[in-house]
Amino acid sequence: MKKRHYMLLFSLLFTVVFFLAACTEDAGSGSSDGASDDTSNEEGTEEGARSDDGEKTLVFGRGNDSLQLDPSKVTDGESIYVTNQIFDPLVRYKEESTEVKPALATEWDTSDDGLVWTFQLRDDVTFHDGTDFTAEDVVYNFERWTTSGDFSYYAYMFGSTEEDMGGIIEKVEATDDYEVQFTLSEPNAPFLQTLAMPPFGIASPEAIEEYGEDFFKNPVGTGPFIFEEWVADDRITLTRNDDYFGETAKVDKVIFRTIPDNGARFLELQAGSIDMMKGLNPQDIQTAEDDDSLQVIRRPSMNVSYMAFNTSKEGPMSEKLVRQAINLAIDKEELMTLYEGIGKPAKNPLPPSLWGYNDNIEDYGYDVEQAKKLLAEAGYADGFEVTLHTFANPRPYMPQPKVTAQAIQEMLKDVNINVDVIVNDWDTHTSGEDTSYDMKFLGWTGDNGDPDNFLYVLLDKDNANASAGNVALYKSDEVHDLLKAAQTEMDQDKRIEYYMEAQEIIHEDAPWFPIAHTTPPIGANKNVENYVPHPTGTEPFNLLDINK
Repeated sequence: MKKRHYMLLFSLLFTVVFFLAACTEDAGSGSSDGASDDTSNEEGTEEGARSDDGEKTLVFGRGNDSLQLDPSKVTDGESIYVTNQIFDPLVRYKEESTEVKPALATEWDTSDDGLVWTFQLRDDVTFHDGTDFTAEDVVYNFERWTTSGDFSYYAYMFGSTEEDMGGIIEKVEATDDYEVQFTLSEPNAPFLQTLAMPPFGIASPEAIEEYGEDFFKNPVGTGPFIFEEWVADDRITLTRNDDYFGETAKVDKVIFRTIPDNGARFLELQAGSIDMMKGLNPQDIQTAEDDDSLQVIRRPSMNVSYMAFNTSKEGPMSEKLVRQAINLAIDKEELMTLYEGIGKPAKNPLPPSLWGYNDNIEDYGYDVEQAKKLLAEAGYADGFEVTLHTFANPRPYMPQPKVTAQAIQEMLKDVNINVDVIVNDWDTHTSGEDTSYDMKFLGWTGDNGDPDNFLYVLLDKDNANASAGNVALYKSDEVHDLLKAAQTEMDQDKRIEYYMEAQEIIHEDAPWFPIAHTTPPIGANKNVENYVPHPTGTEPFNLLDINK
């Protein structure tokens, strides 16, 4: 039985290596006003990174286009990768950790009860449209986020509901021209780290008013790069902000090019028409490492890939014994061969790199006979049919999603579960409009280094939705009480106790089949210098340089 699975995976890998797994259409959205209809890659195919006029241009290749460029409205990494260059939050993460450092705020303090946070702001910052940045702009942005009704990240992190859009933030006040004060309804341990997340970048109020619903394709912030052009499904171009209050970028221009196929993107890296790329195929890593003109940089692991079960759907997925049986029926060690050295098996939603990880939990392991017993006990001895929704293009936490889905499809045949694999483009997969799935692939890269950002965002009943939050639609009052207690507890040792217990309950309820934690590889030309990938999955490009 196991040999048959091994031969299947070998066959699938052989196909991927020699035929470059095909990709469906991109998940991009809209283009900027006045964007050219010419979708040629002329800018991105220049030999080297220096144009004829001596400008340094960094060309960054990726598999998907951004969904939109309003950071407050997106959760996908491809959008945030770009918006992180355009916008600044009040505080930013340090280069190699999730410790915070000043950004638009220079210093801050909190009241003894943890309910009032006061931030002193920079008085020398202008938005890209030339307007001055003040405390009133911070107030404006937070009011916008709590009245728009469609800000997912705000809801995830601050617990807003339709009845209470502000969540735990009771009010935000400009107490001086360059001082802003937050009043919370309850203490929130990860509050400062949360404010450093890219979705909380401060946008120009004048630009928001000017562009209205089209602001998502005309972004204006204070960051190290200024938005110039967006040609949908082709490229996004940014130029250096020479008036940036922080360290001015070393490169004059950044072009994010959309090249859906990993193999094609790697060929362009080898040819020198792009300078960096995400999504190296595992089998191309050694080739890149052996190439004297290239380098492979590994992002620190703070992610998880998983298969979520639709626990709210009537039928087998609503049964805990069935979900446990599926965990037992999949050989995770064989799935790891599809990661070719960049992934380690996951047993918890939380990656082991974060504090609060419960290493005492034992993974389900691979036991087909025990899986059959649980299915019989649940009344499904004869099996059933299910759908597994996957996405077309690779992600940092899952380099071969379609092949992984096919491998699971084959393994579950051994317990009489017939899987219909449905491949979606990224936009459709994360839209949340389709709740018909029985099982669904997704993954998450941590935003702020706090366990709350994994457990509360991905598995709390507050965030049960079919987009990018709790796609298992898992609702546990016991887990909810533990996670809310951990949010308001300022003693980290006590918070660890809450998170350890929550992981035990989640493991028993099995709303997921956790798959892997990865160290995603980034391919780059050797002339790219001082690039430090951040554990959160995105980083500003103002510190890197190109030596040509």
